Amino acid sequence: MLKKSLRIVDRVFQFIEEWSLFFAVCAALLTAMANVVLRKATDNYSLYWSDEVVRKVIFFSTYIGCVAAIRSRSLIRIDALPQIFTFLQKPLAIISHLGVLVFAGIMVYLGWEMTMMMYQDEYARTATLRLPEWPFYAVLPLMGLMMMIRTLITIWEDIADRQEITGDN
Repeated sequence: MLKKSLRIVDRVFQFIEEWSLFFAVCAALLTAMANVVLRKATDNYSLYWSDEVVRKVIFFSTYIGCVAAIRSRSLIRIDALPQIFTFLQKPLAIISHLGVLVFAGIMVYLGWEMTMMMYQDEYARTATLRLPEWPFYAVLPLMGLMMMIRTLITIWEDIADRQEITGDN
């Protein structure tokens, strides 16, 4: 039952990650391409807001990409020591997971604080498009929460795999 629930959560997160990243990157790419074409094809016209869109997409894709990196086990971590000293593999994996959980917790807390601060400030708007800033900051606590859940799923998978290998219950 737990395994099935975790698999559903994993698929939902994967769907959100892949499609949100796809649409965000497409929007940035199309905006940047349109701006280049307009600059080259006309003498005095360009999309003054295209740089802002690209910056916001880079911001978004960096943080949501962190969540996807946990799923594929691609986060930065110590790789050389566990390969040389196999007895360090388990302790370093635990330290890595704990580090990610601490980072995710900080992102949830500080991200929520910054989101609320931007939400309450009626003048907090993007430079060119004049959009409210708080939805962009809301990515931080959302990403932190998703990182926590993904990391807990990864820890559970590690424990379940070890139990299957050793035959423990």
